[in-house]
Formats: sequence, structure tokens, C-alpha cells
Amino acid sequence: MAYKLTPIKLFPALISLAIALIIWFIIPTPEGVSDNAWHLLAIFVGTIVAIISKAMSIGALSIVAIAVVAITRVTNPDDASKALADSLSGFSNDLIWLIGASVMISTSLSKTGLGARIGYFLISLVGKKTLGIAYALGIAELLLAPVTPSNTARGGGIIHPIMRSISDSFDSKPVPGSTGKIGRYLALVNYNFNPITSAMFITATAPNPLIVSLILDGSGFKLTWGMWAVAALVPGLVSIIIIPLVIYFMYPPEIKETPNAPVYAKQKLDELGVISKPEKITLFVFILLLLLWAGIPSMIFGPVFSVPTTAAAFLGLSILLITGVLNWDDILGNKGAWDTITWFAALVMMASFLGKLGLVSWLAQTVGSGIDDLGLGWIASTLILLLVYVYSHYFFASTTAHITAMFSAFLVAGIALQAPPVLWALILGFSSSLMMSITHYGTGTAPIIFGSGYTTLGEWWKTGLVTSIVNLIIWIFIGGLWWKFLGYW
Repeated sequence: MAYKLTPIKLFPALISLAIALIIWFIIPTPEGVSDNAWHLLAIFVGTIVAIISKAMSIGALSIVAIAVVAITRVTNPDDASKALADSLSGFSNDLIWLIGASVMISTSLSKTGLGARIGYFLISLVGKKTLGIAYALGIAELLLAPVTPSNTARGGGIIHPIMRSISDSFDSKPVPGSTGKIGRYLALVNYNFNPITSAMFITATAPNPLIVSLILDGSGFKLTWGMWAVAALVPGLVSIIIIPLVIYFMYPPEIKETPNAPVYAKQKLDELGVISKPEKITLFVFILLLLLWAGIPSMIFGPVFSVPTTAAAFLGLSILLITGVLNWDDILGNKGAWDTITWFAALVMMASFLGKLGLVSWLAQTVGSGIDDLGLGWIASTLILLLVYVYSHYFFASTTAHITAMFSAFLVAGIALQAPPVLWALILGFSSSLMMSITHYGTGTAPIIFGSGYTTLGEWWKTGLVTSIVNLIIWIFIGGLWWKFLGYW
């Protein structure tokens, strides 16, 4: 049998390489920027373009980027060994391993069936109306979010099959003339909960720890897991309440009363049987992690009982391995976790050194001075920055690529425009998840739910635009007041 090669896609690769070479060799290094910083920018931009154009998988491209940074010595021209150490430094970031371990832990949700049980249980309680089913899906998303760093696995792998089975039970199929019964509404709700819950916890989507790292580098403000969760609590809950109503108004389902849904959900629960020992262990681990991540032991017993977030994640994973809920093959076979660790390490490394070499500061000052010349106050100026940042997501098929490419510069630019640093950091950070709503390719969850066929492209984009505006209003105004009350700014 002939071996089939799967090399890099030539056309996207050539475009990415050309852009990198143009920045490196043709565009002069701006005044105030070192040659090393400019050359690293060339590698960085080339990598981001390759990710956007899907020249290779993001993990494979990250390996290439690490190799190029090491060989070109852009971080340390005088010492090859130190340049290599710099290129691998991302792997020592504890936030990378937090997400990697958490993704591995979340495997137990689907393996034990606990995720589906939670969803059907909630529907059995509040599913007598279509709106009740919608809120049940949202509550299930919210409960699973702290321990599922893959928003794709949560929204597309756990919640979406439940949503589809409910739609099928009401004979609402993904075919014209049938979706309007209940399927279209539930599909749109299913997806639009995903960006909200992703914004609510550091561990709810993979790029969030990257944001924490960039905020620390750009503003000196260190967000803990508990601080992030508390800050997102009020605006997040308001969004979860409001968004189903907005979508209900836009695309009201034909079936509004669903008295059979709780019966159907109970049938599915009966099929799952009594809660199993692996589910109980998984539930115990999730509760333990939430307590440790929220810092409850240290609040009660003192700082000596404080457990670092990443250490807690490894403790939870260890318990699942020791008890046999997960085995080593589950860990080795979790490609998503290892892929995340690899690309996260490369992108954090490049973003970190762009900051250390002074390029992010220079870029932010350039952008900030351009907006400042308009003569607007900091509120109007940062609103312009925010809208550009959020709606440029139309051009990205990856939140990771978008955040890596733009977050640091926009964060520092907003601070340069006199925005309160913590307020601006929180708004920009949470918006990095909320922006996922606008397209059918903005994050991994989108093509799964859109591809199931319950909505048209026009319905999806119209809903995404409206929900993005509503979410931004909620998180800016209600969130801003909540953060002021908390003393964050």
C-alpha cells in the first residue's frame, strides 16, 4: 500500500512565507523598534496568516514556528542555546498545563455519561415550554463550563446532541418547513450560549489563560480563577437570561408548549440508568476542583491551604487516573489536549517575546496616538478600539489566532488612551469570547451546530450580529457597574 503524504498546503504556505519575508527584508524597521523585534514580528505574522489560511493544523504550524524562532535566534542573537531555551519557554507556562490537564479531565464527562445526564435532568425539571428547554440547555452549559476548556466539546459534543434529540422528538428535522417548529430556535440558542459560558470562567475555553497571561504582561493586573469567575458572574447570568428571549423574539418557534419534553428527558435518564460509580467520582472531582479553584479552603483555613490552579487540575486528573475513571490510553489519545499544549506554548512564547522586545508597546502607542488625534475622550476612543477588535473576528476562523494577533496591542493602546487598566482588560478579555457569536466559522462549535442544518446562513449571521451587540451592551454597562462595585477599577 502506497504511503500518502500530507504536506503543507502550498498556496497558503507561499502567501504566509511571502508576507513574513516582506516584513523581514523589505519593510524597513520602524524607528524605536529593534531589528530583533521586527524579525520576530515577521515570523509571528507569517504564522498567524498560515493559521488563518489553514496551511497546516495549528499544532504543526506551532512546531514550525518554534523551530524558526530557535534557528533564526531572533530572541537571543548571540547564544544559540539560549535562543533554543527561549523558543521552548512557552512549555513552562503553568496556564498551558492548566488547560491541557482540564481538557483531559473533561473527557470523563462524555466517557461516564455525566454530561448528558445533567442536560436531560434539567430538561426534565423545566422543559414544559420551549423557552424552558432553552434555559435548561443554558444552565447545563453553565454547569459544565468550568471544567470543559474545549467550548467545542461542551457546546458541540455534549449539549448539541441533546438539543437534536429534543428537536427530533417534536418532529423538527433539519429540512425546509420543519426547522421552524422548534429546531431552529434551539440550535440558535444552543450556539449563542456557548460564547457566554466561554467568557465566564478561565477554564471554559482554551484561549482564556492566554488572555490572563497577556493581561498580566500588558497591565500588571493578575486575574485569578476566582476573580475572573466573580467578575463574569453578573453580566454572564444576565446574558444567559436575555439572549434566549432575544432569539425568541427574532425567530419564535412554532411549538411553544412542550409538555412531552420532560417525559422524553426522563426516558433518556432511564436509559442511562442509576448514576454509576464513575459518574459519582467524576462529580466529586468537579466539585473538588471548583472549591480549590475558587480558593474556598484558603478562605476557611488560611493561606497555607491555598492550592495553585494548575496543581489543583493535576490533582483532579490524578484522582480520575487512580480510580480508573480515566486510564493512560485516554490521556494519550486525547489529541485535543496535546494539540492545545503545543500551539499554546508556541503562541505564548512569541507573544511574550514581542512584548519583552518592545514591539507591542510601540504598536499600541502608534494605534493609540492615531485615535487620540481624533480628539475624543477615553470612553469613545476605547469604544472604537473595542468595536474594531470584536468585529474584525469576521476575518478570523480561530479565536486563538485573533487573540494572539491583536489582544496585546489593543490592551496597551486602550491603557495609553487613559482607560482604567483593569476595566479595559476585563472588557477586552470577556469580549474575546463574546465575539465568537457572529459567524458560522468563528470557533469550533459553530460549524458543528450550523452544519446540522437547522438554520440558514442568513439567519445565523443576523442572530450573531444582534446577540453580539446585546452581549456587548450587557457586559460593558452591567459588567462595568459590577466591577466598580467589586473595586476592580
